[in-house]
Amino acid sequence: MVINLGMNWENFYKDNILEYIRTLQENPFQLITLIIDITIVIFLVYSFLKIVKGSRAIQLIKGILLLVIATGVSGLLNLKILNWILTGIMNLGVIAIIVIFQPELRRALEQLGTNKLTQFFGIDKDVSTKTKEDIYKIVIAATELSKSKTGALIVIERDIKIQDIIATGIPMNADVSPQLLVNIFEPKTPLHDGAVVISGNKIAASACVLPLADDKDIAKELGTRHRAAIGISKESDSIVVVVSEETGKISIAKDGTLIADLREDVLKKILISNVVTKRFTVEKKKRENKVKELKEKIKKDKKKLKNEENKEEQKED
Repeated sequence: MVINLGMNWENFYKDNILEYIRTLQENPFQLITLIIDITIVIFLVYSFLKIVKGSRAIQLIKGILLLVIATGVSGLLNLKILNWILTGIMNLGVIAIIVIFQPELRRALEQLGTNKLTQFFGIDKDVSTKTKEDIYKIVIAATELSKSKTGALIVIERDIKIQDIIATGIPMNADVSPQLLVNIFEPKTPLHDGAVVISGNKIAASACVLPLADDKDIAKELGTRHRAAIGISKESDSIVVVVSEETGKISIAKDGTLIADLREDVLKKILISNVVTKRFTVEKKKRENKVKELKEKIKKDKKKLKNEENKEEQKED
């Protein structure tokens, strides 16, 4: 017995599959259309599964697949009554799917309606833009911690990886958010003691242990938190945001030096300049230089090839 699932599969097979095969025989270039068609369908299915992943709907999908298999098996074994009941359930088709997946479908339509196409298709934001947004969140968190005089130590990893430092803490792999950062440094909580490391636009770990700077020229009034910030900034190119527990003042440790008592706007400018502007400007220049070098190489190769051809022609003459 044929399972309808809200559509006539026999007509679908005749009108689409067989029609494609017939047109391919007449026009082989139709294969391009077939590939595009299948690719779009696979991509839409993948996007839908990505939306429902981690929700209760994924369990419902498993249930529907089990129901389809059970209906097919009951038909093969000629279990007529069971097959009739299961087929009747499956014939509800589209209505059942709309009811079951209503939250997921609504979310997808909302994303389309608000022009969040990159989010719908699973395309991440530009790394530069996302990094800038993360910095704004860090600044908000640092300002809130400063107001309540809550000590904090936030390490922003740049080009030099500090996996050994991350390994000393509690893995998190969480999105950067002001609320989470403030909550981590809340006194008398399990994760408040130590540093948070932000790596690859994620809070990689918390409660991390940093190396202490032991330079004699460092002011004696600086506490362990500031010495740790200077220490890691010397051993790597990381930038560290420090909030003093005693005064609530915000500082930045960079290249082994401490820039103390920063206002919110200054903190934001320093982080944007060092974490976003310099990094992505350098990368852009490198890419542009590579493209330029490649173009010059192609130009030289063409010129060389042309000269060789001219020489061959002269020899023939």
